[in-house]
Amino acid sequence: MITSTEVKALEGEAGRFRVTLINHPRYIDAKKCTACGQCSVVCPVRAVNQFDCGLDLRAATFITYAQAVPQSYAIDRDACIGCGLCEKVCLAGAVHYDDKPRTRLLEVGAIVLAAGNRLFDPSKLDTYSYSLSPNVVTSLEFERLLSASGPFMGHLMRPYDREEPKRIAWVQCVGSRTNGGKGNSYCSSVCCTYAIKQAMMAKDHSRSDLDATLFYMDMRTCGKAFEQYYWRAEKELGVRFIRSRVHSVEPSGEGDLKIRYADETGKSKEDMFDMVVLSVGFEVGKDTIELGRRLGVELDEHHFAKTDSFHPVATSRPGIYVCGSFQGPKDIPESVVEASAAAAASSALLKESRWSQTQAIQRPAEINVLGEAPRIGVFVCHCGINIGGVVDVPAVRNYAKSLPHVVYVEDNLYTCSQDTQVKMSRKIQEMGINRVVVAACTPKTHEPLFQETLLNAGLNKYLFEMANIRNQDSWVHSGNPASATEKAKDLVRMAVAKVALLEPLQETELGMNPEALVLGGGVAGMTAASNLADQGFQVHLVERDRELGGAAGSLYKTWKGELIPNYLLQLIDEVEHHPLIHVHRATELSKVEGFVGNFTSTLTRKEDGAKLELKHGVVIVATGGKEFKPKEYLYGEDPRVMTQLELDRHFIQDDPALENIRSAVFIQCVGSREPGRPYCSRVCCTHTLEAALEMRRRNPDGEIYVLYRDLRAYGLREDLYAKARKKGILFIRYDVERKPCVRARGDDALEVSVFDPVLERPIRLKADRLILAAAILATDNGPIAKLFKLPMDGDGFFVEAHAKLRPVDFATEGIFLCGLAHSPKSIDESIAQALAAAGRAAGYLAAGKVLVSGMIAEVHQACCSRCGVCIDICPFGAPTLSANGSTQINPVLCKGCGLCAASCRSGAIELKGCDDLQIMAMINQM
Repeated sequence: MITSTEVKALEGEAGRFRVTLINHPRYIDAKKCTACGQCSVVCPVRAVNQFDCGLDLRAATFITYAQAVPQSYAIDRDACIGCGLCEKVCLAGAVHYDDKPRTRLLEVGAIVLAAGNRLFDPSKLDTYSYSLSPNVVTSLEFERLLSASGPFMGHLMRPYDREEPKRIAWVQCVGSRTNGGKGNSYCSSVCCTYAIKQAMMAKDHSRSDLDATLFYMDMRTCGKAFEQYYWRAEKELGVRFIRSRVHSVEPSGEGDLKIRYADETGKSKEDMFDMVVLSVGFEVGKDTIELGRRLGVELDEHHFAKTDSFHPVATSRPGIYVCGSFQGPKDIPESVVEASAAAAASSALLKESRWSQTQAIQRPAEINVLGEAPRIGVFVCHCGINIGGVVDVPAVRNYAKSLPHVVYVEDNLYTCSQDTQVKMSRKIQEMGINRVVVAACTPKTHEPLFQETLLNAGLNKYLFEMANIRNQDSWVHSGNPASATEKAKDLVRMAVAKVALLEPLQETELGMNPEALVLGGGVAGMTAASNLADQGFQVHLVERDRELGGAAGSLYKTWKGELIPNYLLQLIDEVEHHPLIHVHRATELSKVEGFVGNFTSTLTRKEDGAKLELKHGVVIVATGGKEFKPKEYLYGEDPRVMTQLELDRHFIQDDPALENIRSAVFIQCVGSREPGRPYCSRVCCTHTLEAALEMRRRNPDGEIYVLYRDLRAYGLREDLYAKARKKGILFIRYDVERKPCVRARGDDALEVSVFDPVLERPIRLKADRLILAAAILATDNGPIAKLFKLPMDGDGFFVEAHAKLRPVDFATEGIFLCGLAHSPKSIDESIAQALAAAGRAAGYLAAGKVLVSGMIAEVHQACCSRCGVCIDICPFGAPTLSANGSTQINPVLCKGCGLCAASCRSGAIELKGCDDLQIMAMINQM
């Protein structure tokens, strides 16, 4: 990791790049710095805190934030007065005032650009009073105001007078979706959803009934489960949504703000608020633009790295890949997906060099604590005010000192920060601690981090217990600090009682079959198979239909205008002729046994029922999706009514009848965003824009109308929307309560009636063709879900392990997800996710082994009655009956959930690290 560094020059080609780096001085040696903070304590100078968006001050000698990596201080020489105090107090001798920039040459095979974006500066606009009122803040500034580590320590206060606001407004599309003038023409994709999140968080932080209002043009909550999030904010939490164009924000009175806006009908209105949050969009910074040009990477008209739909993470220069918001505006899950996709593309390029420069992690030998009396260390976290704002952390710390076997206790502002981790390891070694309790947040996200700390101190990672005093205490008892403090003491006491009885557990290492099974022969499945094969792994690609291609076989163009049929033919040819890919058409998966690294799957051929047994290490699920077949708008009754995919087939066939269409009407959200199917199908608006423009190209004089609820041309797709309007395509909004009506007329035309909210009256349109933007549905994923015990949501799509952090993983190890099986998405997004799934799978295959957790269930055969309840209840299929009738638990499949142990009538099953004695010890402390 090389920080404070930028690329000065690049030479060479893919596989053999020479990169010249310039390392800017920190004036404090990161290798020597222990992050004790004394330099910052004695520093007499205060400078603007850029991390807190200029809302407060910091010392000239500083660390950016508590969890910064590396955990090292730096000196802001622009603010420093050169007093020399920091050098005098630094016992590590890390301060070097004469530090100079250094140049370094690296030889690399591939480059990934993840340079990110900056936010639009609203001071360029004079309509929002951003520079006039401190109570007008950007969305990022509001994030810092709500943060426990921010300038107000998480308390909801307005900057002007530190009073809690009663009314807050969010103004959308600030610096985005602008035509000419100051701002950017594209949509920044994330602003609608993050504004809803902020409104919900603000209501949660408020001590009163906060009035939260969003002023918006189109609500673009088109990510997975985002529409339901929108509904919850409006219907359950009372967030107000006003479709409008904001004219101005004006200071009024003592810090108050007046918003003037035009509603949907064009009527001028105004309203008063205590605070206004400007939902600012993304733009590429000047330094990033210069970096792209320095590397010889082509940028688009908006200065994002230029890519095509079929290679979404490949730049114009071979060997250089891009991910995240430098590729285009996007949210966290997409950025994480693209990061894995870029890694997969790099891995295919560099496969010959794999393992040639790796180094093993060096850790101290594990200390044998068997037979030793427990010596417990307790570390209590403030978590800013997440915990410390409710729980009396010093009181909990002092209480922990009185508990049996506790030899060391301390409290930390952020126990998860790097400096605290280092300090914990040191204290474990110094104090001879052999068991550790951390009272902080949820083990779901932080347990692996603290277990890593134990390993670095020479302790077995399972000699650890977390007391969740955030999610289970401070968050749910925020209105009762005294009781929350007592509960925190209870939780710590219970954790100490349990950890005293913990014993070291060992992890098992198993081999890895270096082959992959990919389910689904659409674009996502073929892309994943192709990348894995390019990395050197054998792949079995299984397709239930006779032909490869999936839903993409019915698509005409991408939103960027690339022809999909040509690409699809090329991809099919590559897959069919790749020496490492074995294609199984008209074949279904009928049986699965085993676990990560050692799966055994049975394939059944549809034609003759012939069976084939495969052994493989990983699985990628790319089972695709399908188009909804509507039961409204005369679909299926009149041949002039068709879906988007049916229209695309006419485009592909170059149907001459298309040129004779005098009028066409598109209706959006057919089968989507309704109570029975609440999600947004994401691609329909863009698909309609592309199809309408294609129809305009074929018939320049025809009338084209789009009836929509929210036009969701997210990201750079907004340019398509602007182009369509310029081409004379007319857009009419409708409400779900007043859906359009369609009837067949006697003059060989259709009549579409719709209430126009702008004109405030119904209008009738004559249409030769009616095109329905039908929802994307999941395929029948039930059989696959049952075979692998994979979760599905209420709409039939598979559920990933974590929406943001693990968007292509399942909770079951060794199985990955991509394409429409995950959720509706465009072809470029499916390809990126397929590459990501392949990259994650390749990590397992390349390692050649898999480690099995030590916290697994075990059967005491003498007590087992062979009732089979554990077999029925286990969601992972870990318990089985052996040939001799005894119950066995596969340690690889076991996830340590404890269902089998809790349901065992004979008490024969023990969950290691959570056995009866340990649980009873906790209960006895209640």
